[in-house]
Amino acid sequence: MVKIKVLMVDDEERFRTTTAKILARKGFETILAESGEEALDKLDQSPDVVILDVKMSGLDGHATLKIIKERQPDTPVIMLTGHGDVPGARKAYETGAFDYLAKPCDVDLLSAKIQDAYEYATKVAYIEKMAGDIMIPLERYTRIDVNSTVRDAIAALETAMREFLATDRLMDTGHRSVLVTGPNNDVVGLLSPLDLIDAIRPEYLSAPKPSMADTLQYSTMFWQGLFTSRVKEIVDKPVQTFMSDYLPVIDAQANLMEVANTMVTLPARRMLVQDNGKDVGIVREQELFYEVAKIISSS
Repeated sequence: MVKIKVLMVDDEERFRTTTAKILARKGFETILAESGEEALDKLDQSPDVVILDVKMSGLDGHATLKIIKERQPDTPVIMLTGHGDVPGARKAYETGAFDYLAKPCDVDLLSAKIQDAYEYATKVAYIEKMAGDIMIPLERYTRIDVNSTVRDAIAALETAMREFLATDRLMDTGHRSVLVTGPNNDVVGLLSPLDLIDAIRPEYLSAPKPSMADTLQYSTMFWQGLFTSRVKEIVDKPVQTFMSDYLPVIDAQANLMEVANTMVTLPARRMLVQDNGKDVGIVREQELFYEVAKIISSS
């Protein structure tokens, strides 16, 4: 197993030496530096990965990072800080940091990040797509005006289905929803199959629990024929009554891991993609699944 050489830069002696000892026990070779200036002097020892504290006297972490990337652009740098703010993380990322962790950080996590950084630097990096690369452009997505009815939405979906079938793109129609647009052609909501299914449920199921007994409330005897009658009740109602008026937004330049993490965390099966604040497309779980399949099939 290759012994990864780590340059540990931190002006807190206790943290620096303790972390270095733990990393050494985990099989890493450690080089210590107590300042940005000393770290730059020790770059000639060819570290594989640099662990760099942000808040230091003299050259701070951001300034040191900038010089390291100028001198050794391929050396991955992991930033550490006790002041883990989002602007600082973004600044580090834009300067070329591989990752950014807050102190005190879990040593197992730090070890994993060092391993990831080393593998990233020593292997051919995957050229991954961005959200904007895998999205469905708005012009290709089924859209209806906000003043449309449920009947209009279904008609638009049926038209889209026939077009996709005609062009042999049936796979792309799975769980297709309808985008609802406003006067300026901006996206104001989305009508999904689940929204329609929820709309045809008896209204009392969404209201505070009624006084009737549970056995009466949920008896299939009282639901016979209810599905059909509810569909007929809502078919000519405005689509905005049932649509989801909130659609999570992701930037077109977001990488695929950010897309995946956002989908799972929210959770969300589809998100609105924006480029410089302008609505440009939709990215769904299917698009991420296709990317997973492509990577697996090519490996």
